[in-house]
Amino acid sequence: MAPVLEKQLSGAAGAGDNNNEEEEGQNLWTSILSEVSTTSSSKLPSGKNILIFGEDGSGKTALMAKLQGVDHNKRGRGLEYLYLNVHDEDRDDPTRCNVWILDGDLYHKGLLKFAVSARSLPDCLAVFVADMSRPWTIMESLKKWASVLRDHVDKLKISPEDMREMEQKMVKGFQEYTEPEDAPPSSPQRRAPTAGEDEAVVLPLGDNTLTHNLGIPVLIVCTKCDAVSVLEKEHDYREEHFDFIQSHIRQFCLQYGAGLIYTSVKEEKNMDLLYKYLVHKMYEFQFTTPALVVEKDAVFIPSGWDNEKKIGILHENLSTVRPEAPFEDFITKPPVRKLVHEKEINAEDEQVFLMKQQSLLSKQPATPTRGATESPGRTASGSPRPAGRTGQSNATSASPMAAVKKPDPNMKAGAANEGVLANFFNSLLSKKTGAPGSPGSGAVGAGVQGSAKKTEAGFD
Repeated sequence: MAPVLEKQLSGAAGAGDNNNEEEEGQNLWTSILSEVSTTSSSKLPSGKNILIFGEDGSGKTALMAKLQGVDHNKRGRGLEYLYLNVHDEDRDDPTRCNVWILDGDLYHKGLLKFAVSARSLPDCLAVFVADMSRPWTIMESLKKWASVLRDHVDKLKISPEDMREMEQKMVKGFQEYTEPEDAPPSSPQRRAPTAGEDEAVVLPLGDNTLTHNLGIPVLIVCTKCDAVSVLEKEHDYREEHFDFIQSHIRQFCLQYGAGLIYTSVKEEKNMDLLYKYLVHKMYEFQFTTPALVVEKDAVFIPSGWDNEKKIGILHENLSTVRPEAPFEDFITKPPVRKLVHEKEINAEDEQVFLMKQQSLLSKQPATPTRGATESPGRTASGSPRPAGRTGQSNATSASPMAAVKKPDPNMKAGAANEGVLANFFNSLLSKKTGAPGSPGSGAVGAGVQGSAKKTEAGFD
């Protein structure tokens, strides 16, 4: 009987081993399926949207194209669409983030309905772009585009309960902000673990914090910060100006619970930081960069870090302006320099000029000379005219050269000079009327030369 019992016991033991192997196999498959289901549920969500607002020429498209890694020099019109490739290196999970860029003309603000709906609003992040190369437009631009988004959100058919829940989420995220810790070097993009409610330290909000809660995250991006040096050279900007600008922007950020970052596409300044912060806010990737406020052209302030006391540090450097002074009173628009186009003067042809002068001279009235006012019985020298020399005198008076005489001292100097000039040029252009070899021709020639010399002496 004993051998039979041993056989039965050994058979029972073999059956138990098989059952244990089957259970281990089932547990293995269960763990694999559980891991797969956990991985699938933790995949990066799709349908996230980034809304870009800003003035024309502020660098909206260039900014997003740089983040996208492409060269995009074309300016969009109306509502432009781009996308960012987002990749979770920890789980090898890629996705796309939609980017909507609204035109700088308010005429196109109605196109927002194609980018933002009541259903997609919780998955949106708003980016207001400010142009640092034109700092006098910053505050007006930020207020304008924030008002455009506020009006669009108010028109969406969102229940008050859902809107209140979104606003409370923004308040909670602002209150529970903590300084980032260093992430493990093996996975720089690993998603941050969610902290328990008992671990979160909730701080009360300030009086001017989240007073304009849009229910979605907001980021202020100052572009073209490489223009800081240009502002210093051409417009005499000092440290006080940049502290004043930063102070007002940070006050605006507090009202909307927004973050702030200074960038430069030209110098590739803070571009990588901007991308990391965007995916951190959209997909909860771990973020390890603290606030940066030392460099005036590379400022970074995450949402939830700032408060009134920290902004007050900037006010200590303001000596010529009050911190609460209106922005446009201190950061004024420089006067526009008008370009004066000098008229081109074309030189007139010499012959045409001379013909005009001749026509003007011919139109002037005849100038009386001293010979015309004297008595016909006296010569130019004042002696009585001999009776036997009448023919020669007539010939001499008929000669055009005899008309060049001294100006009358009773006449005005200008009229006399013009008359003398006219007679002198006419005498040069005219031919002698006296016949060659005629009696008295030598005397006439001598008289003409004498009168010409006297005329020249009068001019001299």
